[in-house]
Amino acid sequence: MMSGEMMQQAIKLTQENDDELVARIAARDHGAMRLASDRHANMVWRVAYRMLGDAAEAEDVAQESLLKLWNHADRWNAGGPGIAPWLKKVTVNQCLDRLRRKRFASDEEVPEREDETPLADRQMEAVETGQAVKDCIETLPDRQRAAVILTYYEEQPNQGAAETLDMQLKAFESLLFRARSSLKGCVERKGVVAHGRAGQ
Repeated sequence: MMSGEMMQQAIKLTQENDDELVARIAARDHGAMRLASDRHANMVWRVAYRMLGDAAEAEDVAQESLLKLWNHADRWNAGGPGIAPWLKKVTVNQCLDRLRRKRFASDEEVPEREDETPLADRQMEAVETGQAVKDCIETLPDRQRAAVILTYYEEQPNQGAAETLDMQLKAFESLLFRARSSLKGCVERKGVVAHGRAGQ
């Protein structure tokens, strides 16, 4: 197990590597940008997909987030948390903007997709539970949805998730508590007992 001192050294090394990488990106080094993209594109897409539920839209957000890194590299604050937290924050904000625009544009719900593959009872229950939780997450207010995704799917500690959403820790914990309560009530109304952290 990594000691506290070793962990701090690892974080410092990552920051230094990120600072050097962003400095190269700011100097318009395409190789450095490719390296940053290789390291972080999957994470960015995953966050966007969980927020938006649409693979193509998640791809658009991922590209836009990485483009922001390219365009804003000259304003990078050295010694900060690093590229991954910065990209996660940019991605969540873009997703929140898109969700707000969707709400204004349409009140229609996203159609459900059914899996017609025959499954054993236990497998079907697991699928139904997972789908119920996913459906309920999609009904949460945007910032509550972001809090659940960052905490339970991206496994960010509360402090890190709060920083991603530009919130004080106590305010974030209150937001997360409301999200969990809403999620639990929604899943129970669907008659499904959710397993795992997000459904407790």
